[in-house]
Amino acid sequence: MPDRETLAISGNLLEAMRFFGRARQNGDVLEQSGVCLVSCGLNYAAFNAAVLAEPVCADLNDLRRIEIPAGHYKSRNLRWTYWLCEDLLEGPTRRESKLLFHRLGLNPLTDPPGLFADRLAPPRRILPAVRVRRVEDEGTRNAFAHLTSVSFEIPAGICQDIYGSARAWTGSFEGYVGYVGEVAVTTTAAVVTKDVAGIYSVGTLPQCRRHGYAEAIMREVLRQVKERTGIEATVLQSTVSGFSLYEQMGYRKYTKFSVYIS
Repeated sequence: MPDRETLAISGNLLEAMRFFGRARQNGDVLEQSGVCLVSCGLNYAAFNAAVLAEPVCADLNDLRRIEIPAGHYKSRNLRWTYWLCEDLLEGPTRRESKLLFHRLGLNPLTDPPGLFADRLAPPRRILPAVRVRRVEDEGTRNAFAHLTSVSFEIPAGICQDIYGSARAWTGSFEGYVGYVGEVAVTTTAAVVTKDVAGIYSVGTLPQCRRHGYAEAIMREVLRQVKERTGIEATVLQSTVSGFSLYEQMGYRKYTKFSVYIS
């Protein structure tokens, strides 16, 4: 059985991914045989995702949880990704899964570590002043969409369709924009599940990086979450470039995800 940290990390990611299925009128979220299938309604792989929702036992027949999404997205003619928390697979299924993904025409995309912190460590530097606004009107929606497009190199139209939609922000996925003066420079998002807060969409304008804006907005958002809910534990999936910062903030690696793309 995976440890509590791994279950908290994977469970929070599962809830965060549901955001994309709720963002547009023709999107949807389906639960099938222990897999969550999220479709945003656009043919953009990153926002059409299958996420393993529960542990897979050593019985290799359980690996059909990988095959189910392949048929689902093929019938809709959509490109998609599969997010697999490796510690939800027992030994034989973990080895076989890589072969099955290959047979289904899915290619490895990235393997972000899943991080957990019971509480954040104190900052090691003086952080810049950032005015943080929650995404809740057209201006903040548009700013979040623009910054996400630039930070993660996603087509602007795709980001506007997803993050610019008012209906996208009615669920558990809370977006935040950080401003320096009147200029939107950084973003993050928070998702609360049970006793942890997940952090997502940490991005900063390229010309504003390495000034501490991302750390500043993360700490302020988590402070607000703790004030509102009492929750201090936090989880995230890290990029290679962000890993050292997150370690300094008190996060530790507990699991790893394998992300495959059609």
